[in-house]
Amino acid sequence: MSTPQPQMPQAAPTTWQASSGPSYPTYTSPIPVLRTHLGHAIASEWTKIRSVRSTMWTLGVFVLLVIGIGLAAGALVASNSGEESLAGENPLSFGFFGLLLGSMCIITLGVMTTASEYGTGMIRTTMVACPSRGRVLAAKAIVFFSVAFVVTLVSALLVALADVAMLEGAKEPSAQEWLKGTVGISFYIALLGLLSLVVGSIIRHSAGAITIMIGLVLAPLVIALFMFSASLEDLRQALFEYSIPNQLSVFYSNSLTETGPSGWDPLWIALGVTAAAFAGAFALLEKRDV
Repeated sequence: MSTPQPQMPQAAPTTWQASSGPSYPTYTSPIPVLRTHLGHAIASEWTKIRSVRSTMWTLGVFVLLVIGIGLAAGALVASNSGEESLAGENPLSFGFFGLLLGSMCIITLGVMTTASEYGTGMIRTTMVACPSRGRVLAAKAIVFFSVAFVVTLVSALLVALADVAMLEGAKEPSAQEWLKGTVGISFYIALLGLLSLVVGSIIRHSAGAITIMIGLVLAPLVIALFMFSASLEDLRQALFEYSIPNQLSVFYSNSLTETGPSGWDPLWIALGVTAAAFAGAFALLEKRDV
């Protein structure tokens, strides 16, 4: 028979109330906090591109190629041609050779502006400092395009002035020819570099992106040179017409073919292709992990 256990008294429910402690003032940072904008990202990218040693080397080689080859071509033609053979010749066109080779430097710099940060892991720091990925890509594009355009314009203008002075028997370029042979071709090469920057952002690998861009520049013309079949004549003609070397020569009115792009058409083609690639890079940048 079990002994009944005495019931323990139950404690009355206790209502807890937060103690009303002293109210502390809100912390105010002694450093002024500003709302960031695109200008801050541009300033950051400008600091990067001018402080990296490879930028100076790449642009230095570009200037050396454009001015050196452009002046050498003009001097060689001037010393081996008479005034009769130069009649009707556009003296600005001899800057083409240096700009074609120099464009490889602009392509390389464009790829490295984006792809090198992925290779070193610096892109993580960049995205922490500026979480807006589209703003980062836009800032890189603005800074790079400005640098590439100014350097190309100065180099092309120096070569043009020197060649016009050396080739006395050649015709005097018109205002339209001056505009296309200096400003127009500088815009085109800067857009080619900007396309390389976008490809570097998409590929995220420097060597791969540079290989793709060099193939884009040289492959169509090289492939067309070895197309001997008559059934491929239309394709061969299209590759000739729309190859980048031919489009560069259009700015000097020296196209490899009688049809295809003319006037300012190469600039609009490059602008459309670059804009489409930029939109694709922006979409991928928002979906991918850093």
